Amino acid sequence: MDVKKDFAERVDEINAYLDLLDAITRAAQSGAPKIGEVKITAQQQRILYSSVFLQLYNLTEATITWCLKAITQASSEGGNFTPEHLSEDMLREWVKTTARTNAPLNADNRLKKMLAFCKLVLGGEPISEWEMAVGGGGNWDDRSIEKLAKRLGLSLLVTQKAKDAVKDIVSDERGALMHVRHLRNKLAHGSMSFTECGADVTSSDLRRLTNDVTLYLSEVVDLFATSVQTKQFLKPSASSMSGDVS
Repeated sequence: MDVKKDFAERVDEINAYLDLLDAITRAAQSGAPKIGEVKITAQQQRILYSSVFLQLYNLTEATITWCLKAITQASSEGGNFTPEHLSEDMLREWVKTTARTNAPLNADNRLKKMLAFCKLVLGGEPISEWEMAVGGGGNWDDRSIEKLAKRLGLSLLVTQKAKDAVKDIVSDERGALMHVRHLRNKLAHGSMSFTECGADVTSSDLRRLTNDVTLYLSEVVDLFATSVQTKQFLKPSASSMSGDVS
């Protein structure tokens, strides 16, 4: 998969939507905010504005999903690696998924799963396709991304510019990504209406917020890509093994 391409396409979608909001804002400032013969009300503008928070959160969660998938694919493609090649942190994640250690299974099903897992490990089978179970739905922001990277034993050192962009306070002691997550959850859980969410924001504010969030996430994508290319998911002794894992 091409994470950078997928990320760029999703960012382009958000920017295209922001272009629409800018056009509507200019029309409103001229006193004639219309689409055809239909006048755009202040309430409709606010609803349109609030949708940006959903798009930015969607981008955040999608980015993490893509980055993790890139790692699991690299560890399984080509049949080059067995569990013993994985780093300790990545092995822990593989075991959680493969043995379903966190799943609420009854005694019989847990025994069956563990027997199959033991056969897999003892047989020296190469790692097959798997997905990392990390949770985080509705909870992704810069702090949770940093915790995830640390948990996986991966280097995630963004530039100071990106760090400032995402951590500088936007509202109520929250940085850009925390603000996006907070409003997205309020909308998702019904504790805030779309009209309320878009009430105190301008298209310029949304453009600035988008730039800050995408700057940070683009560096996260680059750093995860580097982790895959340098095989940080493997033990140092296994990282020099041949095979296409980029």
